[in-house]
Amino acid sequence: MKRPKLRKASKRVSCSKRYKIQKKVREHNRKLRKEAKKKGVHKRVKKDPGVPNSAPFKEEVLREAEERRQQIEEEKQRKRQAKKEERAQKRKKEKEAASKETEPKAKKAREDEVIKPSQKQAAPDKNSKQYLCSELNKVIDASDVVIEVLDARDPLGCRCPQLEEEVLQREGNKKLLLVLNKIDLVPKENVKRWMQCLQAEFPTLAFKASTQIKDKTVQAKKRRIVASNEVLDKSRAATSFGNSCLTELLSSLADNTQNKDSLRVGIVGFPNVGKSSLINSMKGILACNVGVNRGVTKSMQEVHILKNVKLIDSPGVVASPSNPPASMALRSLQVEEGQESVLEAVRTLLKQCDKTQIMLQYNVPDFKTSLEFLTLFAKKRGYLQKGGVANTEQAATAFLADWTGAKMSYHCKPQENHSLPAYMSDAVVAEMQKGWDLNLLKTGNEETLKGVKFPNQASSISFISKGLTAGLLSVGDISEEKPGAATTEEDAERNDENNEPEQTAEDANETGELEKPLKPLLKKKPGHVLFQSVPADLSLSADDAYDFNTDFK
Repeated sequence: MKRPKLRKASKRVSCSKRYKIQKKVREHNRKLRKEAKKKGVHKRVKKDPGVPNSAPFKEEVLREAEERRQQIEEEKQRKRQAKKEERAQKRKKEKEAASKETEPKAKKAREDEVIKPSQKQAAPDKNSKQYLCSELNKVIDASDVVIEVLDARDPLGCRCPQLEEEVLQREGNKKLLLVLNKIDLVPKENVKRWMQCLQAEFPTLAFKASTQIKDKTVQAKKRRIVASNEVLDKSRAATSFGNSCLTELLSSLADNTQNKDSLRVGIVGFPNVGKSSLINSMKGILACNVGVNRGVTKSMQEVHILKNVKLIDSPGVVASPSNPPASMALRSLQVEEGQESVLEAVRTLLKQCDKTQIMLQYNVPDFKTSLEFLTLFAKKRGYLQKGGVANTEQAATAFLADWTGAKMSYHCKPQENHSLPAYMSDAVVAEMQKGWDLNLLKTGNEETLKGVKFPNQASSISFISKGLTAGLLSVGDISEEKPGAATTEEDAERNDENNEPEQTAEDANETGELEKPLKPLLKKKPGHVLFQSVPADLSLSADDAYDFNTDFK
C-alpha cells in the first residue's frame, strides 16, 4: 500500500513576528557585548605559532626578529625622552613669563617706552589724516602734471581750492588738468555747460571710466554670441570713453618736454570721484583697487601707461571740518569717521533735493520727514528686522551708497556769472593752456559726448551744490581746525525748523518786557521746544462789552 505524502510545516511567519525576533536578537547581542566590556574580556588573540623546526635558517630568522623588536623598543624610548624634554622647556617658559608679570610697573613702562617709538616708525597709522596729507604732498612733489578728477554730478563741490593753489605755487611749472568723470550719470546739456565753465580756467577733459575691469589672472566666463547682441551698447559699464584722448595728450606733452625721464602724472581729488577707476581704464587691467567706501587707496602707487608716461595714484584729499554738512554728507566723510550718523547724513541730503523727484526716483509715496522716507524706502527694498520692523539704518546706508557711488543720477546747475578765484589770474590761465594740444582735446571731447549715452533730464535729480569744498594739505591745518565748526550750520538749520520759539524770543527782545524770562529759551537744546507763559489781559472796556438784550429779549 502506497503511503500518502506528508506535508512539511511552512517556515513563513508574519512580518511583525519576524521583526520582533530580529529586535530580540539585536538586544541580546548588545547585552552580551556590554557585559564583556565591563569584565574586560576581549576576543582571543591568535597565538603566534612561531617558526617551525622544519624551516630552513630558523636561527637567523629568530635573530632578525629579535633585532627588529629591539629597534622598535629603542624608538619608543627615544620618543618618550623627547616628550619629557619638551614638557620641561614648556614649564621653564611659563615660569619666566610668570616672573616677568610680577616685575615692577616702572621697569615695564621703561621697556614700553623703548619699544613703542620703533613700532610707530615701522608701521604708521594709514588711516590718520597726517599720513594721508603727507602721501598727497608726496604725489604733488613727484608729479610733473597733476590731474584733478571731478565728479560730473557736482564738479564745483569736488574742486579743492587749497589743492589747486598749492599746485600752482610749487616749483617746476607743474601743469594742472581737470578731468570730468562719471559723465554718463548727468544730462548732456548739463555736461556741456560745465565743460564751458571749467575750460575758462583749466584744460578740461570729459571722461567715462570703466567699472567692470578684471585682473589679468581672472579669466572671464565664456558667453554665447547671439546674433542680436553683435552690436555692443556703448553705454555699458565695461566701456570707457576719453582714455585714448587722455593718453594721446599725455604722450604728446611728454614728447614736447625736454626731460629724459618719463612724464609723471599725479591723479588727485576727493574720495569716490573715480581716481583709481581712471587709472584702470587707461591701463586696461585692474592695476589699482577700487571700491565704494572711502579710503581704499591708502598710499601712492605708480602705474606705467606708456614708455614715457607714468601715472601716480594718491589717497583722497582730506576734507576740512569747516565745510557745510551737505558737502561732507555727499562724500560720507563724517559718517565713516564716526562724527555723524547715517540718518543725519540722509536728512542733510534730502534737504538739498526736490521731494517730488526723490519720490519718483525711489518710487515711494509722499513723506514729511527723512525718517518716514527711510521707513518707506526700507519696506520697498525689503530691509526688515524681526517682526517686520523697517531697518532704517540699512536703508540709510544703501541710500548713501547710491549717492556716493556711480549709480545715482543727479546734477547741479553751473554758475551763471563765472569769476576767477583769488589764486587765479589771466596770466595763470594762459600759462596752464600752454603745452597742451587744445585741438586734440576739443575733438576728443566731441567724440566722447557723441559716444556716451546720457540720461534724460527728467530722470535726473536736481541737486543744490554748496560750492567749493575746502581741503587739508598739511598737519598744521588739521590741528588748527575746530571740529565743532562743521556743526554750527547744521545746528542753525535745526533751529530754523522751530520757528515759533525763535519768533517769541525776537518779539520779546524788541519790546523789552520779557527779557529775563526768555533767557533760558535762547539757550535751549536743539530739538526741544519750550513754551513761555504770557499773562493775558482779561479786563474789558465799555465798548467791548456785549449787550445780551439786543438779541435775547
